[in-house]
Amino acid sequence: MGKIAFVFSGQGAQYPGMGHSLYENSAAAKAVFDHAEALQPGILELCFNSDKAVLAQTINTQPCVFLTDIAAAYALQEQDITVSMMAGFSLGEVAAVCFSGMISFDEVFRLVLYRAKVMQQCAEKYPGAMFAVLKLETAHVEAIAEQFNEAYPVNYNCPGQVVVAVALKEADAFSAAIKTAGGRAVRLNVNGAFHSPFMKEASDKLYSFLDNMQVTQPNIPVYANLTATPYVAEAFRHTLSAQVSNPVQWEKTIRTMRKEGCTHMVEVGVGKTLVGLIQKIDPEIFTCRVEDIQTLQDAARQLQEVE
Repeated sequence: MGKIAFVFSGQGAQYPGMGHSLYENSAAAKAVFDHAEALQPGILELCFNSDKAVLAQTINTQPCVFLTDIAAAYALQEQDITVSMMAGFSLGEVAAVCFSGMISFDEVFRLVLYRAKVMQQCAEKYPGAMFAVLKLETAHVEAIAEQFNEAYPVNYNCPGQVVVAVALKEADAFSAAIKTAGGRAVRLNVNGAFHSPFMKEASDKLYSFLDNMQVTQPNIPVYANLTATPYVAEAFRHTLSAQVSNPVQWEKTIRTMRKEGCTHMVEVGVGKTLVGLIQKIDPEIFTCRVEDIQTLQDAARQLQEVE
């Protein structure tokens, strides 16, 4: 019998109208969005009707992507799909923590809004960019990054793809160095240099913010970006706060979950980036995604066979 994992999308694939199809067609998804609207009036307008430039701002992106992620997960659960383990990419990890029951939705949503604010502040204070580097070995990318004053490998995505965060003033030179080395540097659709030392102040503020939150052991194991191992309640504050200023160990996480018996992975939330990465990490893992009513129906049909 196979095991199903939910993997929650991160920032970067956002688009105007994300989540609206789920809102209109899933009672569970609608409940998520409506509750968030009661907590933060105007969030539905931001998700469904704002333009790309507005959504590109971290302070707006993160709550909207989070809501779409968690709504997609509840919509799939509504279809009687049972999940055995979870992970989330960057912001998606916060949605996974929420879905696991470690902290309440109200507390998590408050956390997401604060996380977005402090990361936006760091992005403005320390201007940076992020590049997905392709066609080069990881060690080669790390060696090139070391030639710059402020360039940091931050997302170990899959074989042949490492994301590097770099100071804005060095971005063009870094991109050129990758090209000279025979690689390709694709700039990401984010407005900060996340998971790097540029975010240390945000990490420290999050650690303090999490001090008074009530945390319980997760109902479903959540594999952390920081360690590629399951969360434990005792280390929750450190694991979730340190995540924003340290690398995402995504390839290692997926391989670990595979060893633990995961055979099917569902990307819940915005886009299909994680599906693509997982297929490159381990083509034997069955992948599908849920971000609207059509993909929800397709995934539910495909996953029923695993039950």
